Amino acid sequence: MQQLINPNPQVFKAKQITRTITYSDEDEIEEIDSLEIFDLIRNISDPEHPLTLEQLKVVEHEQVHIFPNKNLVTIYFTPTITHCSMATLIGLCIRVKLLRSLPKRFKIDIFLTPGSHQSEDQVNKQLNDKERVAAALENEKLLGVVNRCIS
Repeated sequence: MQQLINPNPQVFKAKQITRTITYSDEDEIEEIDSLEIFDLIRNISDPEHPLTLEQLKVVEHEQVHIFPNKNLVTIYFTPTITHCSMATLIGLCIRVKLLRSLPKRFKIDIFLTPGSHQSEDQVNKQLNDKERVAAALENEKLLGVVNRCIS
């Protein structure tokens, strides 16, 4: 049996976030906001536990930033433990979910929350290197895990 990295993670209640709807001109392009981005990633499954990233507070709405004038989305996420070996996989799941969901014009930056992981610089570098991400997604077994987490 595989030993869990964090056998007893703290589980949090999902927040209820309400959106204020404003109606505008039909011809106006509707902007994507941080809540919409958060809705895309909040229900990604943790690779180790049958819980969502939101339930584990790995992702939070406050850590999702969108800069529509720059077509940039920046996500910060916080692993449940500072030595989490799943951090790169979690970041890859977030990236793939956003790549598959957002218009191609958006650049996606994914970072560990500063101070949340002992290998923060290395993980951040891997997650934001196009060649490393592409190589990881060529691995069928890894891609299967990613697809399971984001489905």
